[in-house]
Amino acid sequence: MAPKNLKILDLGCGTRKRPGSVGIDRNPASKADIIHDLNVTPYPFKSSEFDEIYVDNVLEHLDNVLAVMEELYRISSPGGLVKIIVPYFRSRWACIDPTHKHFFTAGSFDYFDENSEISKIYPYSKARFRIEKTVFNENIRHKGLFALPAGLFKKVADANPVRYETWFSTLFPLDDITFYLRAEKK
Repeated sequence: MAPKNLKILDLGCGTRKRPGSVGIDRNPASKADIIHDLNVTPYPFKSSEFDEIYVDNVLEHLDNVLAVMEELYRISSPGGLVKIIVPYFRSRWACIDPTHKHFFTAGSFDYFDENSEISKIYPYSKARFRIEKTVFNENIRHKGLFALPAGLFKKVADANPVRYETWFSTLFPLDDITFYLRAEKK
């Protein structure tokens, strides 16, 4: 459980809002604390308001990833954690849902990390995050026949996402990918 002084946002919380967080969702049936269309920016929060932001299987549904990332940057406190969980682009779950508008790879958030070469070549956004870690299938457990190969490929993917993506992801696609980002603000 997070310390009481942390301010936490659950973006697109749906009906499973994280305990102790402020939940925002566009669906009134979600019973979120704030009903707001996440495609409309700015979000109804002050700048640097949140110490932690959770975006759990939401970003792939939104219209403009760059606008959302810039808004997450705006409302994150300096050094604030942003945890983003999305379907991995090779997973059948990425393409099976007709409401998914975007697909994500291990390098999708490199554009926001100033330590990444791609960010220097393509400065699409002023939003800056440091990628702390990338984890595949963090909360997914395979059972039965696929448990051993899934565990092996998950270890390879977590240790070296680019190598997994280049050499193994077509043979054994994992299901989702989680990014731990830190807002880089002065």
